[in-house]
Amino acid sequence: MTAPGTPYTIAQLNAMPEAGFVEVLGGIYEHSPWFAESAARKRPFANLAALAAALREAVDQAGREAQLTLVRAHPELAGKAAVRGELTDESTREQSGAGLHLCTPAEFEQLQQLNADYNRKFGFPFILAVRGYDRHGIIAEFARRIDNAPDVELQTCINQIHRIAQFRLDDLVSG
Repeated sequence: MTAPGTPYTIAQLNAMPEAGFVEVLGGIYEHSPWFAESAARKRPFANLAALAAALREAVDQAGREAQLTLVRAHPELAGKAAVRGELTDESTREQSGAGLHLCTPAEFEQLQQLNADYNRKFGFPFILAVRGYDRHGIIAEFARRIDNAPDVELQTCINQIHRIAQFRLDDLVSG
């Protein structure tokens, strides 16, 4: 194991017992360690891109119900879990990095309404890889996507989850 904040190498991940591998990478996909378990069985990986591809493939081949479970494992942006301090460390960093903790009362109320409308329409939370966005861009993207068809929006959420996973991998694993 490496010191906190120190990235792992592909060689270290390849050499770990499966349980250690899953412990390290289990949070790449929010509250869904079974994708890391699936990827662990495909080791060794030549590089970070191969590891990311194995994780992505596990999600893409999991089927609709497992994908819905994955989407539903994600917190709402600036939602109840954030207010109660119940986000994972990764989600807290990501949402704070986008400035969601700086929302004005009007912006917070708008996000709460968008969350409610979106969940009512789709049956799952809005997912956006917020790195590179500010709160204004997030609200605009939210408002734009709420008009998508359900199947389009589910695939959009899965694609956004893959982006989140890639960001998390890039932070956790050295090149």
